[in-house]
Amino acid sequence: MTYAIAAALQTAIYTRLTADPALAAITGPAIYDALPAGPLPPLYVLLGQEEVRDASDQTGFGADHAISILVLSEASGFASAKAAAAAICDALLGAALPLTRGTLVSLNFTKAKAARTNTANQRQITLIFRARVADDV
Repeated sequence: MTYAIAAALQTAIYTRLTADPALAAITGPAIYDALPAGPLPPLYVLLGQEEVRDASDQTGFGADHAISILVLSEASGFASAKAAAAAICDALLGAALPLTRGTLVSLNFTKAKAARTNTANQRQITLIFRARVADDV
C-alpha cells in the first residue's frame, strides 16, 4: 500500500474544480481545501475526508481513495446545492487529472447524500468518489 499519492490526487482534484467554468458560474471562487477565516459565502464547496485502502498488486503499489466533496448551502432548498454537485460530477468524471506523482487509473462516482445540517437552515450534499491510483516510482 502507499499513501504517497494522496497529496498529488488532492491537488489535481482541487485544481480541476477551481478551473471549471460551470462550477465557478454557480459557486464563484468558493471552492476550498480548508475553510478560510471569517464569514463563509451562502454556497461553497469543501474538500472533505478521505479513506484509503491498499490496492497494490504484482505490478506495483497502489491505493483506492474514497474521497468526499461537500457542497454547503444556506438556501432554503436544495436546488443550488444540487446544481453545484452536478457541476462537480461533470468536472471530475471522465476528466484527465494529471498527478505530480503516480497515475490516476480511474475516478468514479460512488454515492451522494443530501441532508439538512444542525446549523440553522443549512443544506449539505456529500459526494463520494472512488479514485484508484498507481505509484509509478
